[in-house]
Amino acid sequence: MNYGSIKVFTNTSLTTAMIVPVIVGGLFGPLPAACAAGIGNVIADLIGGWGFWFDWSIGNACLGLFVGALPLYGAYIEDGIFDVKHMIIYAILCVVGCGISFGLVTPLFTVLFYGGELSITLIQSAVSSVSNIIVLLVIGIPVLKVLANRNKRGQNLKAE
Repeated sequence: MNYGSIKVFTNTSLTTAMIVPVIVGGLFGPLPAACAAGIGNVIADLIGGWGFWFDWSIGNACLGLFVGALPLYGAYIEDGIFDVKHMIIYAILCVVGCGISFGLVTPLFTVLFYGGELSITLIQSAVSSVSNIIVLLVIGIPVLKVLANRNKRGQNLKAE
């Protein structure tokens, strides 16, 4: 998250770090994806020297629940199942998840934990939602498709 990112707003960057919970969620489900996103955000904040921002960590964990929900809708990346229907469901989950996670959850916890200036948080939330949606869709869908195709090749093998 700290390396190779593009700054898009104050303390907000376009980064490919959100692909980690996508892969974890596609393979293991929503709870592991939430843990990967939330804990990953805490670690990245500490490595980056920003300290603890649990409001954003909780928001990222919430988003991890959404992007990791694919197995609940019949997409089993481990079994090679990720069709166009699943791509559409995934895209909807990403957009709704970003809206809820950064439009509601993060600002709520910003006020509860820090009593922070809500206008800055809402701008950061909007910018991070758009940048996350771009990363989740433009990179996430091809990564999930490649993983599913790779796992599909290992199916229907016969012993000779």
